Amino acid sequence: MPFQFKQFSVEQDRCAMKIGTDGVLLGAWAPIEHNPFNVLDIGTGTGIISLMIAQRSHAEQIDAFEIDEDAYEQAVENFENSPWSDRLFCFHAALDEFMEEPEDEYDLIVSNPPFYTEDYSSGNDQRDLARFADALPFEDLAQAGGFLLSQNGIFAVILPYKEEEKFIALVRDFDLFPVKITRVKGTPTSEIKRSLLAFSKHQVENFPIDELVIEISRHNYTPEYIHLTKDFYLKM
Repeated sequence: MPFQFKQFSVEQDRCAMKIGTDGVLLGAWAPIEHNPFNVLDIGTGTGIISLMIAQRSHAEQIDAFEIDEDAYEQAVENFENSPWSDRLFCFHAALDEFMEEPEDEYDLIVSNPPFYTEDYSSGNDQRDLARFADALPFEDLAQAGGFLLSQNGIFAVILPYKEEEKFIALVRDFDLFPVKITRVKGTPTSEIKRSLLAFSKHQVENFPIDELVIEISRHNYTPEYIHLTKDFYLKM
C-alpha cells in the first residue's frame, strides 16, 4: 500500500528505510524563505523529502541521489508519479561519486542521514546499510554541505540530539554556521530525541533555537506539530 499524503503518494515496499516522522519533519521544516532555485536531497530513500520540498517551494530543479538500487528505482517512480515530475531528478550514486561531478551548487541541501552509530544489526543487511552512519559518515555529509552549497544557500539536516554538538563543530570546519535549530520531543515529558539543524555560509549571532513537541498524548498532536505537517498528512 502506498503512503498517501494530501498532494502525492509514496510507494515504499522496496525501500529499507520506510517513511517515518524524521523525514516528514525535515521536509516540512527545512527553510525555504530564501526561495531556492535548486535543491539537493542527499540519500533520498523513498524521495519523501524531495516531494515535500517540491510541494512547498517554487524550486525549478530538485536533484536527489540514493546509493541503494531498489530505493533509487522506487524514488524515481515516486517522482514520476507526482505532480512535480518535471522538477524532480534522481541519480543512482554514492556521495563521493556525486561530488566528483556535481550538477551545480545548490540553494537548499537537505539530508536525513542514517544514524545508528552503535554496533547495531537488525539481521537485514539492506536496512542496516540505510541505518548505518558508516553508509554516510557525518564528516562526509558536512564536507558535502560546504562544497555543494551556494553562497546564500541553506543546508538542513535532522540528527539524533546527542549528535547535535558534534555535527555543528564538524560543519564549522567547512565554514558553515547554524542559522536555526529546532529540538524535537515525542511528548512534553520525554527527552529531546532529534535536532533539526539549518546552516549557512554566513555567521548569525542570535539565531532562533526552539523546541517542538509532537504529541500531548498518544495520537493527540500538539498545535505546533499539526501546523507544521497539516499540508501533508491526510488527518491533520
